Formats: sequence, structure tokens, C-alpha cells
Amino acid sequence: MSEFWIILAGMLVASSCALLGCFLILRKMAMVGDAISHAVLPGIVIAFLFTGDRHSLPMLLGAAAFGLITTILIESLRQTGVQADAAISVTFTSLFSLGIILISLFARQVDLDLDCVLYGEIIYVPWDTIIWNGIDWGPKAVWQVVGTLALNLCIILLFYKQLKISAFDPAMAAAVGIPVALFHYLLMGLVSVTTVASFESVGAILVVAMLIVPAAAAYLLTDRLSLMLLYSVLIGCLSSVTGYFLASFLDASVAGAMTVMAGLFFVLALFLSPRHGLITRWWQRLQLRQELTSSNDQQV
Repeated sequence: MSEFWIILAGMLVASSCALLGCFLILRKMAMVGDAISHAVLPGIVIAFLFTGDRHSLPMLLGAAAFGLITTILIESLRQTGVQADAAISVTFTSLFSLGIILISLFARQVDLDLDCVLYGEIIYVPWDTIIWNGIDWGPKAVWQVVGTLALNLCIILLFYKQLKISAFDPAMAAAVGIPVALFHYLLMGLVSVTTVASFESVGAILVVAMLIVPAAAAYLLTDRLSLMLLYSVLIGCLSSVTGYFLASFLDASVAGAMTVMAGLFFVLALFLSPRHGLITRWWQRLQLRQELTSSNDQQV
């Protein structure tokens, strides 16, 4: 049964992250998830200073708050003319450094860092369950991730058209009356909440990977956003299932194996994509060269 919960948690996280990752890829903001994973450290420290303990809920709330602050700061810098990658780098390095300073000033004697209070391990998912009225309702992490997946699905279904136009052509979206800034912050808020909520469940490495890799692979396979969303979820789920069995075979890290499988599927898409794959392009160039050679021979 523990095997089922681990795979299910991985699939839920992969699905939730992949849906948002598609929009991040289209907006050229793929590293936002990695930025949030570092920038939430001040929120963890501040939550500890206010509560005096290291329980998960206060830490998650503090981390989520600084995740939102991170996205707001990144967008503010972008609006002043700073390039997106520079804005992301400046924001997360500054906030991460602020967190280190706060720890050194106020929590020097406390075992307080990202690993011990936020970054989880997926193999521990089956053991932290919800018991209510004497009934075991399953792992807390699974319900937590189900909630974020449901939230992401509802927002995407309700505002699919607005999110799509804003991602592909923000200028046209603004021209037709779509509040581009509002939907940007809505998307970034979802990324922040999903990232932080998933960290405790499965660990940071898997979350950051599933935000980017399945969506990047799906981007190579199709030019339609609806199919890209579907393919990214399928790739993420397949990575979780195959990664678990790979980890079992090698007796290795489950999250690491899932991430490796996601990377393998991306490489396959990179080479075998029917339109953008390297092998496909090589074959098309070869066919064109043969046609040109044949045409020249006929003229001669």
C-alpha cells in the first residue's frame, strides 16, 4: 500500500506542477519555481520567530507568503526594464541571503533551514496520515496536493482563454481588455502556493523538475496549448511511475529517479518530436538536399 501512496503523490505533484509549467515555459519564466525554493527562507525564519516552534503549518504559511512576495518583486523589476532572468536571479539571491542573515541573528542555536522544516521526502508520504473519527483517511501529503491540483484545474478551466492570450501575446490581451497584470499575478500566486505545498510532500528537487521538464517536453511535441497541457501531465505522471520502479530496482532516491525519468522523456522528445525533433529536422534537411540534387541533375 505504501508503494501506491508514493506513486500517487508523485503523479499528483507532477500533474499540478506540469499544468502551471506550461504557462511558465510560454512566458519564458521557467526558473521561477527554483527561485521560490530559495526565496522562501526568510518566511520560514519569521514564522519561527513568531510561533517559537517548527510545526509545518506556520512554516508553510510563512514560506507561501514569501513565495508570493518573490513573484511580486520579480514582476516589479521586469516592469522597470530588467530582463526576466536577471530579475529572478536578483530576487531569489537577495531573499535567500536575507534568510541566512536572519538565522545568524535570531536562530543561531536552532536547527532551522530549508531541509529540516520544508523540504520533504516522498518515501515518507505514507506514514503521515490523517486520522479523523477513528478512520484513517490516507496520507496528509496526498490530500494537500489534491487540493492544489483542484485549485489549479479550476483556475485554468475558468480563465483558460485569458491565460492563453496573456501568455502568447500580452499586448493583444491588453488591447482587448484582459487585465494582463491580474492574470500574471494569479498565475504566479498559483505557482507559489503549488510549489510550497508540494515541497513538504515530495521534496524540492522533484517539484522544481516537474514544473519545468514535462512542460518543456510537451512544448516540443505540439503547437497547441490544450495538447501541451495534456502531454505535460501525461509525461509527468509517466515519469513518476517509471521513476519509482527505477528507484526500486537501483535502490536509489525515488525523487531523483523520477526526475531522471522526466529528463529522459525530454531527451526523447528533443530527438523524436514529429515537428521540432533533431532527428526530424535532420531527415527534412536530408530530403531537401536530395530534392535539390535531383532538380539540379534534371536541369543539367
